[in-house]
Amino acid sequence: MGDNCCSTQLIDGAGVLNVEGLEHFVKTVRLVECGLSYVVVSIMGPQSSGKSTLLNHLFRTNFREMDALRGRVQTTKGIWIAKCLDIEPCTIVIDLEGTDGRERGEDDTVFEKQSALFALAISDVVLVNIWCHDIGREHASNKPLLRTVFQVMLRLFSPRKTTLLFVIRDKTKTPLEYLEPILREDIQKIWDTVSKTQAHKSLPLHDFFNVEVVALPSYEEKKEQFKEQVAQLRQRFFNSVAPGGLAGDRGGVVPASAFSFSVQKIWKTIRENKDLDLPAHKVMVATVRCEEIANEKLSSLTSNKQWLELVEAVRSGPVPGFGKTVSSILDSFFEEYDREAVFFDEGVRTSKRHQLESKALHLVKPAFQAMLGHLRSKALASFKIDLQQSLKKGVGFAVYVRNCSQSAMLEFDQGFKDVSIKQADWDSHKVREKLSRDIEAHISSVRDAKLSELVADFENRLAEALTEPMESLFDAAEGDTWASIRRLYKSETKKALLDLSASLSEFELDQETFNKIMGDLKDFSRNFVEKKAREEAGKVLIRMKDRFSTIFKYDKDSMPRVWTGKEDVRIITKDARAAALNLLSVMAAIRLDDKTDNIEKILNSSLLDSQASIEKSIKPSADPLASATWPEITSKNTLISPAQCKLIWKQFNSEIEYAVIQAVSAQESHRRSNNWLPPLWAIAAIIILGFDEFMMLLRNPAYAFLIFTLTMTVLALWKQLDIAGEFRHGVVRKLFLMNIKW
Repeated sequence: MGDNCCSTQLIDGAGVLNVEGLEHFVKTVRLVECGLSYVVVSIMGPQSSGKSTLLNHLFRTNFREMDALRGRVQTTKGIWIAKCLDIEPCTIVIDLEGTDGRERGEDDTVFEKQSALFALAISDVVLVNIWCHDIGREHASNKPLLRTVFQVMLRLFSPRKTTLLFVIRDKTKTPLEYLEPILREDIQKIWDTVSKTQAHKSLPLHDFFNVEVVALPSYEEKKEQFKEQVAQLRQRFFNSVAPGGLAGDRGGVVPASAFSFSVQKIWKTIRENKDLDLPAHKVMVATVRCEEIANEKLSSLTSNKQWLELVEAVRSGPVPGFGKTVSSILDSFFEEYDREAVFFDEGVRTSKRHQLESKALHLVKPAFQAMLGHLRSKALASFKIDLQQSLKKGVGFAVYVRNCSQSAMLEFDQGFKDVSIKQADWDSHKVREKLSRDIEAHISSVRDAKLSELVADFENRLAEALTEPMESLFDAAEGDTWASIRRLYKSETKKALLDLSASLSEFELDQETFNKIMGDLKDFSRNFVEKKAREEAGKVLIRMKDRFSTIFKYDKDSMPRVWTGKEDVRIITKDARAAALNLLSVMAAIRLDDKTDNIEKILNSSLLDSQASIEKSIKPSADPLASATWPEITSKNTLISPAQCKLIWKQFNSEIEYAVIQAVSAQESHRRSNNWLPPLWAIAAIIILGFDEFMMLLRNPAYAFLIFTLTMTVLALWKQLDIAGEFRHGVVRKLFLMNIKW
């Protein structure tokens, strides 16, 4: 068994690393070829507990075993290394010198602590060999050793997840399911009490170690059963690097080529670290006992009736005298600790007292923070009420804010004095800052609401001041309409800005905010004028018809026209259309920048002048209205595009035609009604020249009947063919309108 395992002493009993032997071992077992696929297994436990025997049967190594006939003496000195046989992946075994050996003595425990720490640092799996009957004993079960090793390992090395496989030797009749929980509980307690760095403080044991427990029968009394169960355990080391295997967590594993260098550096670090001179047995006892007393007092504090009542009261609201009450409770428990721990080592006693104070204050801190929260909420509520009442008195927003803020912060500071705990040096800086931020947030909210209300009021007033005058100016749109609108816009805007500036003085705003609000109101004024102009531009056709109707139907004295036939319908129609077209030119674009344009000239030349109409019919490509924009007018300032003007003008003409036709018809009707009798000379001529015909009709009634019949036939045809309608809407009407346009 173990002929090719290359068993080598890695570290001798004096702590000297066998560098040459390590290099030879790595080369002989061809470890470099393994890459990351290798496992390191170590074993530690009491002297003469059968560690080497277990390794030899488990991994087929050839470590030296104790000869029972020669007595229980130290067999393994220092640390030995060997390669397991017939196990894949490559598995390296580290056999540690036994602990509690009489050869080294009670106080010389440095090497065994260092070797255990070394094993934990380089191993994937650590076998902890313990006697079944020693479970529960402080030293025999290696608990003090594990406690120190955990703590120092966290400080020295980047923790790697190691499997701790506890092997219970010489198992008794007590079932494993009863032994394992006790052992696991002890291990967890050790971990919980170990001092950790801030980065590892909240991490659980299973983030660093996988703890497993197995039990084996006595090798001497049940040898065959021992071998059988060891063979079963051996199977677990096959493919152990696979996920879920004993060495499944490969985080932090160094490549096999760096194994020798890594081992040398780790051992050097351990040997040179002064802190690894761990306390001797007596100091350890003091450590354990003082820690038990401290934990007992902390447990009593957590179940103390007065403390629980105080915590419950704090949940409901602020508690008067909180600081004094808590300080008194803590003093009583700290004094009890001092009395019970007075005979133990002073350094240990003081250290554990500091830990007790730290844990007790950690327990108390949530209630303390809750009290600070109550103080903050109360001060903030008082501030809100005071500010609301102050603002009802009138102007002076900034002054009221300062006074109320100072009052709230003073109330908080006075309340903190009552909450302070003498054993703690906690301050209220963070909570006070949060109160200050909450106050500022509320101030900002109220200020924004007030400013929004103020600005909205000025916007409404400005809109009211601009609306009616603009509507009136657009109703009477003339050439100077936009000049009047510009004067109105500048005057009302300037007045509103002056009034707003005076109103903003009570807020004591910074210059940037002040300028922004003033600029926003100025922008609102211009935007409102532009928006109103666009609204009015949408009514341009109605206004054009009203303008046409006013000029066409009423004379210069605003009296209704009576179409007697003496009026020149063509001239009046042309004047009315020109006035409507002028209104269209005014409404075509926004002119707030006092720039000249040619819109009126373009519209007149394109839509009103007869010669231009002729040229346009000859050269349609030269139509200036066939565009989406006006010359020198931006698209933003365009209300009605040239193409839209053309369509509006066409629709306008179609809707006023009826009024023109009615005027012409009225003139014709007036003429007919005034000329139904012929002149007297005509009557005399008819009598003289038609006397013979009249006598003929008297003598021949048949002629009279024939004339009557023809007359009735013509009247019937006139009605049936709607000759009058053809005159109003047919060819005759079109010829008449063409005559008017020319």
